[in-house]
Amino acid sequence: MKTGFTRQLKPFLDAVAEKMELYVPKKAGEHYIYTKYDPSAEEPVELNNIRTCPTVKEFLFPICELAAIFPEPAEPEQVKPFAVFGLKDCDLRSIEILDKVFTEEEFLDPLYLSRRQNMLVISSDCFEPGENCFCNLCGGQPFAQSGFDLNVSGITDGFIVEAGSQKGQDFIEKHSQLFSDVTDALLAKRDENRAETQKQLEENNAKYQLDVPIKEIVENSQDSDIFDAEAKSCVECQGCTRICPTCHCFYLYDTRQKDYFAKMKMWDSCMRQAYAEVAGGENPRKVLGDRVKHRLLHKFVYFLERYGLEMCVGCGRCIDTCAGGTDTRDVLKKLNEELKDKDKKKAKVAK
Repeated sequence: MKTGFTRQLKPFLDAVAEKMELYVPKKAGEHYIYTKYDPSAEEPVELNNIRTCPTVKEFLFPICELAAIFPEPAEPEQVKPFAVFGLKDCDLRSIEILDKVFTEEEFLDPLYLSRRQNMLVISSDCFEPGENCFCNLCGGQPFAQSGFDLNVSGITDGFIVEAGSQKGQDFIEKHSQLFSDVTDALLAKRDENRAETQKQLEENNAKYQLDVPIKEIVENSQDSDIFDAEAKSCVECQGCTRICPTCHCFYLYDTRQKDYFAKMKMWDSCMRQAYAEVAGGENPRKVLGDRVKHRLLHKFVYFLERYGLEMCVGCGRCIDTCAGGTDTRDVLKKLNEELKDKDKKKAKVAK
């Protein structure tokens, strides 16, 4: 795949915006949000050091949308081509997970698919991971290797733009005047930056290193009291599932308009008490600790068994947003230590 070097981001972003709507990161307090790109704006676009606060999920799977109408069938909304700039490796892996859910042949979601097919994915390297980022514990890294159309790597003198798909390849070829050749020295500097960021990420999470795969820890801890203990600080705000880039639960509800009935599709949360309630009022997860446990089982066990992927990308957004101060890394570490203690006791008994 082609690569190119540019000293400024603006000509590159302008070229993208000529063909489609472009969304770029913007600093808002301590976090980044997405805003529509304005080529005439004097303020330059900032290359975000870490993932934004809002997730890419919102571009593909809106919080609320019209799913169907009666009596006449609803025509799918015409989605115009759009691009999202500044996505990180954790965002790309979350798209891969959502693709598994919404684009399987048996359960193909035309609303999701229409947005996905019209999206240009422009990722960028992380260079200052946040204190709650833990992608390295979930098989990720602070730079993208796949899943992007174009990837931007910031270096001292400018930016390396790399194509990761045919769409990205076509863009670089059609706008060759924007780019110069990428030398070995530039690639070496990019690799050096990536290694430094990887080292920083590993240092930040050194105390959370686990002895066995997360799946084994969670799956073998279903009788642990740790889930109930963690639930004591949970205020059931559902922030962890709302901000998560991979949570995809939704519910359908009907609403009456002037001359038709509409079926709406809205995000739901497995942390909500009534989520698992069935007809007659029975609820297999009425206890909050059971819901805390189910969420981790879904992330690290159930989804992995069905699709071959863990459903957690380690972006750390759930830690950022938790009103009760729960840190997923702490929970996993506690479960890991508890299992180690049980194994030691079993070994002593066996002797």
